[in-house]
Amino acid sequence: MKYLVHLSRIFVGILFIISGFIKLNDPLGFSYKLQEYFGVDVLNMEFLIPYALGISIIVVVFEVVLGVFLLVGYKPKFTVWSLLAMIVFFTFLTFYSAYFDKVKDCGCFGDALKLTPWESFTKDIVLLFFILILFFGIKHIKPIFSKLPTSIIALLSFVLSLWFGYHVLMHLPSIDFRAYKIGANIQEGMIVSENAPKPILEYTWTFNVNDEEQEFVTNGSYPSVDGEYVGVETKTIDEGYIPPIQDFSIESDDEDLTSYFLEKDKLVIVAMYAISTSESEGVAKLKTFTDSAIKNGYTVIGLTSSGSDDKAQIKAGYNLNFDFYLCDEKVIKTVVRANPGIVILNKGTVINKSHWNDIDDIAL
Repeated sequence: MKYLVHLSRIFVGILFIISGFIKLNDPLGFSYKLQEYFGVDVLNMEFLIPYALGISIIVVVFEVVLGVFLLVGYKPKFTVWSLLAMIVFFTFLTFYSAYFDKVKDCGCFGDALKLTPWESFTKDIVLLFFILILFFGIKHIKPIFSKLPTSIIALLSFVLSLWFGYHVLMHLPSIDFRAYKIGANIQEGMIVSENAPKPILEYTWTFNVNDEEQEFVTNGSYPSVDGEYVGVETKTIDEGYIPPIQDFSIESDDEDLTSYFLEKDKLVIVAMYAISTSESEGVAKLKTFTDSAIKNGYTVIGLTSSGSDDKAQIKAGYNLNFDFYLCDEKVIKTVVRANPGIVILNKGTVINKSHWNDIDDIAL
């Protein structure tokens, strides 16, 4: 039991630190995932949506800190009980998502590693097994240092986690795992080659045969049945190849201008997924920066999911010398974790990205 506890301690501690750090690197991304869970279609707890960012920071900091606490042996009883409570909650959440097919990606490892709902649930079951070993073998969890160094390490893990979370919120994630990271080409990210694996679908057809409903399963072809057609249900067996970039677009009210703008040599995108909730201090910085970019030969456009009235109001209110185009809100949130944020492209390749706090540091 002693050796099982030591192995479980190392495994659980390291996994919690890695998982927590990846989400702490991008707390906004995790808050978007929490908003998805809190939505009416999942947990129907919409009253929590305004607090999603605060909850995400508390959860991921706690996750990292618990991992450190476990490894150094700080307050074993508190640590193990907290780990058990957290994993029970996450196991319920991932099971609910998987069984009812509510959330396609749990966000357990942010954008660094995508897991299906059932993979997430399996991961949590494995973790629950090892945490139960810790729970029943808690007497074998001893501090690896004396009391003072252990307490200092525990305190430092908490302070550094809070500082790092604040830092990435005020700037951008230190490590960008998304498809729009610097150096990525947006056009290439949308390509699906002819040889790419195709989706595999299963069709369940219902027919009325001799006053009795019968089901027939095919891979898409219409079944040869002597009966009256009632209906058909489709199930995805394998999604096939899914390109990393799927819904990126730049649209006016009249046409799709995605290809046109992605061919530009010097393009500045001012990303504001929702104009009404954009940070006024950041918007106030746009005028000077975008005017300078235009003088330096850049094409400047705005990208938002907001309506015409919001676009006209912000353009007139801040005397902005560029036009806003439409894009899906979720896509804009993925492109850059700031509202507003700046993205610089060269023929569709991401050259630079910036939070509005760092707009003065962008070299044009």
